[in-house]
Amino acid sequence: MKGWPGEPDMEYDVLVADGEAAANAGKPITDVIFDFGNVLIYWDPAAALIPRYSQKTIDEFLDNDISGFYDVNDLMDGGMPTDEAIAVMRERTGDKWADILRYYMDNFRDSLTGIVPGARVLVNDLKAAGIGVWGLSNWEADVFHVAEEQCDILQLLDGKLVSGFVHLRKPHKDIYEAALKQFGIKAEGALFIDDKAMNIVGSNSAGIRGVRFQDPVKLRQLLIANGVDIPNVQ
Repeated sequence: MKGWPGEPDMEYDVLVADGEAAANAGKPITDVIFDFGNVLIYWDPAAALIPRYSQKTIDEFLDNDISGFYDVNDLMDGGMPTDEAIAVMRERTGDKWADILRYYMDNFRDSLTGIVPGARVLVNDLKAAGIGVWGLSNWEADVFHVAEEQCDILQLLDGKLVSGFVHLRKPHKDIYEAALKQFGIKAEGALFIDDKAMNIVGSNSAGIRGVRFQDPVKLRQLLIANGVDIPNVQ
């Protein structure tokens, strides 16, 4: 199975306010919380592997049922150090995949392939409109400095919480509550943007409305339709 295990069905680019978040449906949006990977910046693990591995090997490495890559990635996102995670993979699925994980982590920089189109201007437009702009991401502590060095959009945010440093991880409710507390904001005015459906379910459990992101233009239009005063496309 390629990609993250356990993804529920959910439409892209629609506002979701289920469970605890239902009480906040229709309330003014005062703060937007962004995930990082494939929302603000592109993350493509295959891009780091191309110089050394065939497409067949890359496809197998990114198949969780074969290599366990996403399971181990979750462990690193939750605070497990790189060396320990590689040892776990070596024990679970063998030397081949553990050695590829080592190569991937050593060349992690190459997996960050650029800024998502429209993201930088959207962040700046939200800030100009008086909206708080925050970051909440699952990310390994050992390599987060790479993202900060390469992707200046992260420096535009009013604040950020990264899973690997706090040993909490989306989609669990406690990391959203920790973010609200750290940012000093309330769930009732917050909107969370993430490309993974499971993380929108998680945000809803903490009372935060969410949008499963895919299209930058649709996100801008959704924000405008929900009362956020930013420029529309012409």
